[in-house]
Amino acid sequence: SVCVIERAPADDAGGNTRHTGAYIRMKSVDEVSDDFEEHFADNAGGYLDPLMMADVARDQQSWPPLLKAFSFVDPNVVSALAQQAPATLKWLTGYGVRFTPLEVPFPTSAQPRIVPSGGGQAIVESLTKVFTNKGGTILYETAATSLIQNPEGAVCGVRALGRGNRTLEVRSGAVVVASGGFQGNAEMLTRYIGPRALNLRAMSVGGQYNKGEGIRMALDVGAAPCGDFGSYHASPMDPRSRRAGPSIYIYPYGILVNKEGLRFVDEGPGETDETYERVTRRIFAQTDGIAWCILDAKVADVPNQSVAIRTEQPAIEAATLGELAGKLGVPPAMLERTVAQYNAACVAGEFDPRRVDGLATRDLHPPKSNWARPIDRGPFKAYPIISSIVFTFGGLKTDTMARVLNLQGDPIPGLYAAGEAQGLYYGNYTGATSVLKGAVFGRLAGSDAAHASRASTSAAPA
Repeated sequence: SVCVIERAPADDAGGNTRHTGAYIRMKSVDEVSDDFEEHFADNAGGYLDPLMMADVARDQQSWPPLLKAFSFVDPNVVSALAQQAPATLKWLTGYGVRFTPLEVPFPTSAQPRIVPSGGGQAIVESLTKVFTNKGGTILYETAATSLIQNPEGAVCGVRALGRGNRTLEVRSGAVVVASGGFQGNAEMLTRYIGPRALNLRAMSVGGQYNKGEGIRMALDVGAAPCGDFGSYHASPMDPRSRRAGPSIYIYPYGILVNKEGLRFVDEGPGETDETYERVTRRIFAQTDGIAWCILDAKVADVPNQSVAIRTEQPAIEAATLGELAGKLGVPPAMLERTVAQYNAACVAGEFDPRRVDGLATRDLHPPKSNWARPIDRGPFKAYPIISSIVFTFGGLKTDTMARVLNLQGDPIPGLYAAGEAQGLYYGNYTGATSVLKGAVFGRLAGSDAAHASRASTSAAPA
């Protein structure tokens, strides 16, 4: 007997997953990308204590309690994610979800992706149909507020609020926290990310339903935190857009300037799929968290522009840079000077928008490492770009079965976490793993919770 507590109404249920393309970092349903575990390892935390990390090579059960509860990327959890990914996708396929290769996920890509036909919405709707047909209950427009524990410390239910501030309790043998991060909670964003979080916008309306109670109520009963609470998955977006996911990936073929009319970042450091997040974070750091991508008429020869420009809003155009600056509210003289300095640093070479071409500026700070062509042919175009917040990184520490650990490194009986409530990301997001992580550890959590509940029932006195 399973009950889902869902804040959203039925037509919008599923959080971020409903609104995402659900890219998956795999070569096929049978094999993850070559760098899958390596990328997580490269973004395992901050400056980790080598004395503490020396125990990571040992069997996890023999780790000291301090290490079990420590906030860093547990390689055993990453290995479980990689190992269980093929079986999880085949399990989803059994419920009608179909996966296909994503031929052009970004203007340039370092790693392959596959995608469910119909995106994340297809996953949500397929599983919801199966779940309700099997007798599952969904309490829509209901928000969990706190966990219920028995005298032995096991989690045995949830307190919640329904419509009209009506309180209710749901008693259970186990609770799986799968309510996402806290990007929909202004107070938590300000507390953890800082006051500049005001300049962030959720990538989709689904993120607004993620208000962090699942994480908070687990921390309130002693759960260990994991993931970078001060960071988030950043993606460049057009703030004018009314649609979900209006990403702007065309910037490597132009330059980025801030409100002062100055360049501030290497626009072409490498493949777009591996570098857009670090570029977006630099945009977030600028005045009012905004920048403009400046392009000229030569951008017409860049292929796959539907992938690179996902906004429905048109470019801002002008015949001259000075006129364009006036439309953007950027100092005209400074924009003209910035473009002139950039143009002077460009050198002759072969431009290839389909791959990292090494066409770099010379003696310019910051440099542009690839796709550096002069901006000198009108009409000139610009797109505004801000940092969207796709999801937050901070969450709960779990083991390989998605069991939530306490601050002593012990599993909290009856408590599990999956999706973005399960903290795992630091530094640079391992792209196209979010939906996969939710599916893998959601399945593991459900399986372990079901077995534990059956064992508890069979052990109970008649």
